[in-house]
Amino acid sequence: MDNRPGASGNIGTAGVARAAPDGRTLMVQPNTFVMNPSLFRTVPYDPVRAFAPVALLARGDLVLVVNPDVPAADARAFAELARARPGALDFATPGNGTPQHLGMALFALTAGVELTHVPYRGAAPALTDLIGKRVAAAVLPVHTALPHARDGRLRVLAVGSEARSAAMPEVPTFAEAGFPGVLVDLWFGLLAPAGLPEALRRRMNADLNGWLGEAGTAEALRAQGMTPTPATPEAFGELIVRDHVRWATVIRDARITAE
Repeated sequence: MDNRPGASGNIGTAGVARAAPDGRTLMVQPNTFVMNPSLFRTVPYDPVRAFAPVALLARGDLVLVVNPDVPAADARAFAELARARPGALDFATPGNGTPQHLGMALFALTAGVELTHVPYRGAAPALTDLIGKRVAAAVLPVHTALPHARDGRLRVLAVGSEARSAAMPEVPTFAEAGFPGVLVDLWFGLLAPAGLPEALRRRMNADLNGWLGEAGTAEALRAQGMTPTPATPEAFGELIVRDHVRWATVIRDARITAE
């Protein structure tokens, strides 16, 4: 394994894009890599053309939460509160241009409300200030929100997936709350440099889908708030294209940059 951090993952991603497509160089990526080309002035790769999608691995649900002092019981009430007080409600994120930031920006655009972004240097300080009632709201991974919701330190208003989360089946989706366009999650997938031989890609996909179907794999992923998502290479490629386009629109319309 070669860990190449830096530049929001762009350094390591560029290294894989330049590697030989022989199956020896692979990368596991979150969906941030399809967002980065719209967040930065330049990135050294094309998320659609530079890679061969091998397998979608897992998804993690994201939820809209508020501290208990915010007088909103659901996403619709939160939007109404924000509409009545433009810019008065703030939200915490782990940083500018993160999926949590883009998820809240998508909600604000869809609901037609103005919220104030408060970026932090990482998830831990953002969560601390949210629980401490120094900020009003946030978008969090469901497994992060769950224990704090159970003890009453946070209120969960909506989940960003198409269906309700198995971890919080009582929480409605944004669509059920009246915001059908608000779909936001975390996903992870395996990619190779473009040009990977098709037979090799198919074999790796089949092996990984078999592994994702094992009970031990599912249990380990769910312990981290993730759900195994076996899919064909074509379905994974379609997800990359679709998310690249839709997040580019959100980033443009909300005027977000990571620089």
